[in-house]
Amino acid sequence: MWTTEADEPQDTEPQNSDARRLAQVMHLAFFLLLAASLARFLLRHPWAERGGWVVALSAALALLYVLGPRTAAPARRGRMWLVAVVAVWMVLVVLAPSFALCAVPLLYTGLRILPPRAALVLVALLTVFVVVALQKLADSGVDPILLVAPPATAAIATAVFVHAQRQADRQRALIGDLLRTRRELAATERREGTLAERQRLSMEIHDTLAQGLSSQRMLLQAADRTWDGDPATARRHVRTAASIAEHNLAEARRFVHDLAPADLAEGVGPAQALRALAARETTAELDVRFHAEGEGGPVPDRVASALLRIAQGALANVREHAGATTAAMTLTRLDDQVVLDVADDGRGFDPSAASWAEGVRGHGLPAMRARVAALGGTLTVESAPGEGTVVSASVPVEAPR
Repeated sequence: MWTTEADEPQDTEPQNSDARRLAQVMHLAFFLLLAASLARFLLRHPWAERGGWVVALSAALALLYVLGPRTAAPARRGRMWLVAVVAVWMVLVVLAPSFALCAVPLLYTGLRILPPRAALVLVALLTVFVVVALQKLADSGVDPILLVAPPATAAIATAVFVHAQRQADRQRALIGDLLRTRRELAATERREGTLAERQRLSMEIHDTLAQGLSSQRMLLQAADRTWDGDPATARRHVRTAASIAEHNLAEARRFVHDLAPADLAEGVGPAQALRALAARETTAELDVRFHAEGEGGPVPDRVASALLRIAQGALANVREHAGATTAAMTLTRLDDQVVLDVADDGRGFDPSAASWAEGVRGHGLPAMRARVAALGGTLTVESAPGEGTVVSASVPVEAPR
């Protein structure tokens, strides 16, 4: 009830439980010393003329000390309260020197409330009053120990308090730096997470919706060219484009749900999904074939999804860049890994060229490389001008988490 930490918002001492406990101890010590001083005075001077004043001032000092921190919320009012408390105490010391020992809690309160220079002035003033009062209490003249002990005690207490306050300031500054660093780190992680999510979504969209739209455009253009001369072929192109649009719609709905490939829904394995992809991508201009080799256990969902996306990206490159008439996908299941090969008979290219090294051959190859690397696998590209291209992705069955 007497702690000034809750009442002095501009107090420089850290607002923590240790400071509150120390303040409570000091307040309790003040009342004990005040009561002991009053008892000593009444026992030694029961009928003194100033006895009534001493009792009245003691009660006033106790009441002022109890009520002061509650009404002294602003710093200026807190200092005015302290001045009043010290003034009443000084009058008590003049009337009864035994009240001098109450200076110790007042010294602590002054160091907490006042600015550094004003606090040192108060410490000096309290020390002088204590020395003079103790000399009056001495039975035989000037006592050297009573002359030296109060200043030494005040100096030690002040030094300890200032050192503790500086340590608390350093700790508060360190905690502030740590909190700022944590906020900056969290902001950086959020930015990196956002960028990673954007990259992932861009690859998903490129490997599904963008490729589907590209296929539809090519089919509709082919239908437009053959509409008058070969209506049956044109209608077949339109039906194929409608089928791809339907699949793209399923992919879009899957994006909203969990971004899993629609071909892998309801427990469909990678071989069945790739076979369905080959059938869907086969057109009059491009024949896509699929072949599976090897037997083994089930393939993890992450690996199956990545293989399907890689196959979609590779076929998109074949369709847009290779000018091929045939593409073959081969899925090989080994003991500890799965290998997907996509080969075409197109015009090929030079993998050592600058355009390949810089990753400017469309979005597909960099996206495939990123997918394979995320699963701890390897991606190789074999090609030469006029000799077609083979893209091979090897992914461990137990992909890293």
